Amino acid sequence: MKRCLVVCLTAVLAFAAPALQAQVNTRAYAPENLRTLSVNDQQRVIAQEYAEQSNGRRIPHDQMRFYLDQVNRSNWGFSRIKQDIATSLRGTGGWNGGGGNPWPGTNPGHTSVVRCESNDNRQRSCPTGWSSARLSRQLSNTRCVEGRNWGSRNGSVWVSGGCRAEFVQGRGGWGGGGGSNYSVTCSSTGNRTQTCAWDGRQGRPVVIEQLSGSACVEGRSWGYRGGSVWVSNGCRARFGVR
Repeated sequence: MKRCLVVCLTAVLAFAAPALQAQVNTRAYAPENLRTLSVNDQQRVIAQEYAEQSNGRRIPHDQMRFYLDQVNRSNWGFSRIKQDIATSLRGTGGWNGGGGNPWPGTNPGHTSVVRCESNDNRQRSCPTGWSSARLSRQLSNTRCVEGRNWGSRNGSVWVSGGCRAEFVQGRGGWGGGGGSNYSVTCSSTGNRTQTCAWDGRQGRPVVIEQLSGSACVEGRSWGYRGGSVWVSNGCRARFGVR
């Protein structure tokens, strides 16, 4: 009886080993071009990669939506997704301006991006080394409003209430202290391109408050030309001068 049990157990393990190995290989595999997968499979491999890098945590819903948009609209590959997940979990970005910056024109004149995320609505502080910061790219569905759920102080930026965003070094304070209170709100409705008049005497516009869930990225979904600000791809933001 004992001998039979050993023989049977050995046979079961021998039969199960290839299936287990295939399961491991499936778990680890994802094509670089995620557009070859169905949306459900895209979600599966992205969620799986996030869980692997975060020791089992579930990816935030808005972050998943952001990645699906990047895969299907901006042709992000799987390696880019993995890098971005690692960056988000570290809380800081390491992209350099120029060829290393994945969003050309997002932060001209600056050499680094700091990502700071309020997960589960908790407040978080991320070191920057800057005297001031400005919002470069909102990642959350929750609107990031300076002074309400994000701000900068003592060489760091803080976020709370579900704000998740990328920040770059500021160029001075907003309002007061010699700053201008001039601002223009421009909205891309239905993902259509919209132009809004801008007084060029005020200086060059920058995003001072993103109002949309869609990212407002200079050169991609907003820009400035001929005395007008233009927005597209669902970007809605308040523009001002710093």
